[in-house]
Amino acid sequence: MAAPKDQQKDAEAEGLSATTLLPKLIPSGAGREWLERRRATIRPWGTFVDQQRFSRPRNLGELCQRLVRNVEYYQSNYVFVFLGLILYCVVTSPMLLVALAVFFGACYILYLRTLQSKLVLFGREVSPAHQYALAGGISFPFFWLAGAGSAVFWVLGATLVVIGSHAAFHQIEAVDGEELQMEPV
Repeated sequence: MAAPKDQQKDAEAEGLSATTLLPKLIPSGAGREWLERRRATIRPWGTFVDQQRFSRPRNLGELCQRLVRNVEYYQSNYVFVFLGLILYCVVTSPMLLVALAVFFGACYILYLRTLQSKLVLFGREVSPAHQYALAGGISFPFFWLAGAGSAVFWVLGATLVVIGSHAAFHQIEAVDGEELQMEPV
């Protein structure tokens, strides 16, 4: 338990701590804590993309074993591949950027308004959840025009293809204490 703290202190001394590398826009909380855990458990990208470690599985059993073990071993890397595909999809679609700007702009306006006073419509106080649902309703036509539905399915499909092919063709990393397995003859 002391080793991770020593490593963190060494990284902080070098100025490379996870907290300084994370964007300041992500507030402290569950999301930031989750992202810090993912970043701390990321495997080296050099071994992740090393072409010499890719080979075709010999049989279906080895394929399934590779899928399970690589998804467990490279889980954090796969999360960042998924986030990269989302970022690519958003950046390459100007209409989707406009739709996201409208949505987050409406949420920000509602947030500023609730700081000043409670929002009251027809004599009833509107809860923050209902206000954000209203922001989603206002921005829905923009998401529809931007093709957000097809973008979601593109990201999911691309993620399954990229991660699935990597996990299937990347040779399994040797784990200390692993028992030798006999090959069927």
